[in-house]
Amino acid sequence: MKSSPNRTLLIVGSYADPEQNGVYVYELDKEQETLTRLDAVSGMKNPTFVGLDETRGLAYAISETTENGERIGEIVPFRIERETGKLAELSRIKTLKPSTSHIEIDPSGQYAAVSGYHGGNVGLIRLSGTDSTGGTGRLTDEQQHEGRGADPVRQDRPHPHSAKFSPDNRFLLVADLGLDRVRSYAVDAAEGKLAPVCDAVTPPGSGPRHLAYHPDGLHVYSINEVGNSITTYEYEAETGKLTPVNTVSSLPDSYTGENTTAEIAVSNDGRYLYGSNRGHDSIVQFAIDPASGALSFVQHVSTEGGHPRHFALTPEGDYLICANRDSNNLTLFRVDPVSGKLTFTGQSAEVTKPVCVRPIR
Repeated sequence: MKSSPNRTLLIVGSYADPEQNGVYVYELDKEQETLTRLDAVSGMKNPTFVGLDETRGLAYAISETTENGERIGEIVPFRIERETGKLAELSRIKTLKPSTSHIEIDPSGQYAAVSGYHGGNVGLIRLSGTDSTGGTGRLTDEQQHEGRGADPVRQDRPHPHSAKFSPDNRFLLVADLGLDRVRSYAVDAAEGKLAPVCDAVTPPGSGPRHLAYHPDGLHVYSINEVGNSITTYEYEAETGKLTPVNTVSSLPDSYTGENTTAEIAVSNDGRYLYGSNRGHDSIVQFAIDPASGALSFVQHVSTEGGHPRHFALTPEGDYLICANRDSNNLTLFRVDPVSGKLTFTGQSAEVTKPVCVRPIR
């Protein structure tokens, strides 16, 4: 099986018990518009999210384990065989107690950031031996968040849901669903430490979940799980400061059912933003004003499944793959190169409880 411009590998994380397959590799063949499973590995508890180091051909899945009778998160690094799509486990790295919900690999591949939704904590992991033959690491810093938000049920305590490194690797932005804040940390790469810089506040009851940088380097977007909304921020690359600009709904005005948002992404050309709605079971598309970064609604498209926990654009931006957790499937959409609109290809693949899908060339 040879590499091809029409071939993209997809790494998928899911809810699973250790005896079940939890991390999968699929091949997207763009010419045929097909999704084919190449590999599946077990031995992990709830490897829901996966981080990638494409330069070294490594995938890092989060998992759950125990240490001295207590729950603790772990990272499971895999070497990716690009030709066959096979995964080879390299090691196990302990992270945060009691568990983690998200992992992000920095642009240099030197560090992983993990978010502890249930513990209210954020960890920085120094990765070592991260080449084609190994993958080890250790926790170098842990930051504990404190406080609560406006919603007495969903925001009774801190819930860091995700963290994202800045493109220049100087800052780490943490979306804390429980505090209605996006916290900026300065990253000390030499010492492996995080230093709080400032907080950006979302409207009360928003619950920021995941973040996306605009390629212009001037804007960041937060999709807000509790408030079913998306907040636009101005971003100062020199200071890591975020300034809220405005917040828009992710739902149609006429929709009155239950919903929570999940994933967010900006197109490579910076013209469009996409977010997923769980309940309405849709991808919402916005156009991005090139000057202000403001969002204007374009469309809602059915995800052709239930509970779209995650989605991703291919590296070329020509397809979008959606992970529908409750309908146990991946669904494939074409992206119009001019309008950015999505069209369902009719193609899907069965995956048990998918939570994350990450393309790698």
